[in-house]
Amino acid sequence: MNRTRIFILLCLIHAVTGARVAGQQSPAIKVVAPGAELKKLSDQFAFSEGPAVNKKGDIYFTDQPNDKIWRYDRNGKLSLFMDKTGRSNGLYFDQHGNLISCADEKNELWSISPDKKVTVLLSHFEGKRLNGPNDLWIDPHGGIYFTDPYYQRAYWDRKQPDISGQKVYYLPKGKSQAIIVEDSVERPNGIVGTPDGKYLYVADIKANKTYRYEINHDGSLKDRQEFIPQGSDGITLDNEGNLYITGKGVTVYSNKGEMLGNIPVPSKWVGNICFGGKDRRTLFITASESVYTLQMQVKGVE
Repeated sequence: MNRTRIFILLCLIHAVTGARVAGQQSPAIKVVAPGAELKKLSDQFAFSEGPAVNKKGDIYFTDQPNDKIWRYDRNGKLSLFMDKTGRSNGLYFDQHGNLISCADEKNELWSISPDKKVTVLLSHFEGKRLNGPNDLWIDPHGGIYFTDPYYQRAYWDRKQPDISGQKVYYLPKGKSQAIIVEDSVERPNGIVGTPDGKYLYVADIKANKTYRYEINHDGSLKDRQEFIPQGSDGITLDNEGNLYITGKGVTVYSNKGEMLGNIPVPSKWVGNICFGGKDRRTLFITASESVYTLQMQVKGVE
């Protein structure tokens, strides 16, 4: 093998190496800040999930088995925000600073005010209980897209879903009835949209695919395209349009669907991610029992 081929091979290997932990090699992925280290904040959780960032840059996330919501503020302080959260999973802040939660204890969507007052936004579709809202994204108009897969919970009084199929729904702002916007996926999970409200990404974790849709003016979807052949538990976007996929570490794809590389995380499973901090350049990673941060060159768009 000549020197040119060896050099190219080494570059390719370097490009897909991940973030360092405790002095390991820094990644060459262009989105990660030079010399950045993956930092573990805590490993006290049963299963961390659903991070969301408020306007100030504070990050809130769930520990669903322990029924808690935690806060990691922009100054680096970790604290408990709320206990007894309806088994909250995915979270997202609305335009008024309320924390919208996929609370699957009773298969509901919650709105949690800054002073922790709970309002149930939705619990049924056409008179039947939802499967178990899992993850969500709020569009620029205030409408809520959410995934509704079925994962049997030990705390439920049922052993099968009331609604056949596992769907994606849209709840228009101010409405009490949701509409189905996607019913042909196998098990939708992670979901995120572009900040201009033009496109929606949905991860089908069972089919191991992530789709991109165009969003119509009424909130319905059209022109489904397979964006990447990889599903995910959670997904997010940065300000360059790159898509972040969780599972075995964090895999980053360009806005054209080209893989930029993988950020290894020392955990069996990475559930979800978001950007936060004062400048939105902190990637926050929920990885089962642990949560991590990584400094980035790009910014989040939440």
